[in-house]
Amino acid sequence: MALRIRKGDDVVVIAGKDKGSRGKVLKVVTDVDRVIVEGVNKVKRHQRPTPQNSQGGIIEKEMPIDMSNVMIVDPKTEKPTRIRMGQNADGKKIRIAVRSGAALDS
Repeated sequence: MALRIRKGDDVVVIAGKDKGSRGKVLKVVTDVDRVIVEGVNKVKRHQRPTPQNSQGGIIEKEMPIDMSNVMIVDPKTEKPTRIRMGQNADGKKIRIAVRSGAALDS
């Protein structure tokens, strides 16, 4: 089955501590149905100095959130929408926003 949320999509968080915040999907972790969204679910981690990071210290990074807690932003209305699968003229599967009927895939 084709993924409804993909890397690079604009999404809005609909549940949890970051409810209402928007961001771009940086990574999709398919085996556990989670996504990493830019600027959402940030946590502080203590980093030991390494050859790559000689400074070390406390860093902030985004952690994965469940895919069910985000919705794709409709390109026409700029509001959260559900996704359905459709076909383009070539017969290729594409994602379509339910709210406006706009195609998400080019």
